[in-house]
Amino acid sequence: MTVDAGSATQERDETPVPQDAGQQEQPERQEQSGQTPQTGQSGQPTPQRGKPKSSARKTRTVVLTLTVTGTADGEWQAELKHGSKWVAKGLDIPAAAVSRAAKELHEELSVPIDEVINEAREQQQAKVAQLEAELERAKQALAELED
Repeated sequence: MTVDAGSATQERDETPVPQDAGQQEQPERQEQSGQTPQTGQSGQPTPQRGKPKSSARKTRTVVLTLTVTGTADGEWQAELKHGSKWVAKGLDIPAAAVSRAAKELHEELSVPIDEVINEAREQQQAKVAQLEAELERAKQALAELED
């Protein structure tokens, strides 16, 4: 059975049924439903037309699209669509939350996301080291001006 959010469609299996099996099952099903088998000119039961009745429940598929976007600076945003309707756009989220969520979902998601987060962390650490060195030079320059 194939089901989508817009409509429900049913696919029938076209597997050929051996003559003996079809003849044994069909009258039994018709007797249970209170119908008598209809036969054609050859004496063989004629196939019933229309969709076969199914007791299976139809499952409704819900399409939610979550897009998580990260930058090299470690800034992350999330957007959520329900079908074609936007539910949320441009939500700022912490990198740690992205990492935790990916680990909860699946390892194939968490490994590449963690690689991106680790790369951003390394870039931020290099930037901090550069700024600390620059701050130290500025402090020395200020100390020389005060003497």
